[in-house]
Amino acid sequence: MRTYISFWKWSARFVVLIGFAAVAQAVEKPLKVFLLVGQSNMQGHARIQTLDHLGMDPKTQPLLEQLREPDGTPKVIEDVWISYLSAGGEKHGPLTAGFGADDTKIGPELTFGLTMQQKVGEPILLIKAAWGGKSLNTDFRPPSAGPYRFNEQQRAQFEKQGKDLKVIEAAKEEVTGHYYRLMLAQVKKVLADISAVYPNYQSSQGYQLAGFVWFQGWNDMVDRGTYPDRGEPGGYDAYSEVMAHFIRDVRKDLEAPELPFVIGVLGVGGPVSKYGPDQQRYRGIHQHFRDAMAAPASLAEFQGNVAAVRTEDFWDSQLTALRARESKARQAVRQRERDGELAKDAVRAAMEEAVAEALTPEERVILEKGVSNQEYHYLGSAKILTGIGSGFAEAMASLLKE
Repeated sequence: MRTYISFWKWSARFVVLIGFAAVAQAVEKPLKVFLLVGQSNMQGHARIQTLDHLGMDPKTQPLLEQLREPDGTPKVIEDVWISYLSAGGEKHGPLTAGFGADDTKIGPELTFGLTMQQKVGEPILLIKAAWGGKSLNTDFRPPSAGPYRFNEQQRAQFEKQGKDLKVIEAAKEEVTGHYYRLMLAQVKKVLADISAVYPNYQSSQGYQLAGFVWFQGWNDMVDRGTYPDRGEPGGYDAYSEVMAHFIRDVRKDLEAPELPFVIGVLGVGGPVSKYGPDQQRYRGIHQHFRDAMAAPASLAEFQGNVAAVRTEDFWDSQLTALRARESKARQAVRQRERDGELAKDAVRAAMEEAVAEALTPEERVILEKGVSNQEYHYLGSAKILTGIGSGFAEAMASLLKE
């Protein structure tokens, strides 16, 4: 009997030791670090209250429950921390709502962190660096792309305006690549002292640069000077070339030659095939630019480690349609005012009546809860941006498996 009892005591101790070893091994896994970089749409301009809109759709109601406590306050995403640098300075903490363009907004980081944690099942650190109104051709221009060169049309325009080309070139040289360098400096700063951002970090476990998400594009898409043929096929080829340099340089400068890379392809307005009459003039420009953004993912050198996510797929066409109807109703009232049919003091009441006729009460609530910004900021819609964030994470998870 003693031998029997001793055996089970020894076995129990062995199991406990194995358990401790397994826990220690899990703790010692390198911290997964993901980088989120870009301009205003990476910042995120969806006001936190637009999360309400998720609860109005049975398909997104479960997501809302993951992002919000029963009392309506934002949840803190378990085991995900974030360091965020933007124009307003640097902030960090456990991931929750409020890491958007300001403390009242969210961006794609919220559901990227949530979904990524569900995919990898390990602690995660997000390093986000984003500034509104920045281009790839100048502000984020990587070193191997070489200096920004003014084209013939730009030079001719400067000459016509009587401007000093050397002065303009010197000013351009000074700002070129500034935000690329700022982004790199921030990443290296955070990685040099991770525990300042992620309190549970143990230096013995180390970290793994697990992925990079790029979400930018507006300033390049609307730049007629840099892309004079932007309305033609190939008009944005220069963007594709610089984007490929960007990926190579980021990997080189961060000493991560196989760093998985997700390109968030600008999709403001949704699929161009669904553009209405007022949008048709932008159709070619938007499609050419989107194709140029996605093009690097097709290069042979990037197969299996670079993916392009078409964010147009997450656009909310219902919000677009409702907003168009509301706008048409308001414009009609303004036209009546200009034509002298309405006195100035009667405009407000007429506007309210016109909108009430154009939209049902339920539709007005959808607009009120779902929209908080302009189209170029994805309508400031949490429903759109949470879809985009999850889409980025799904693409990243697929790259990590390859």
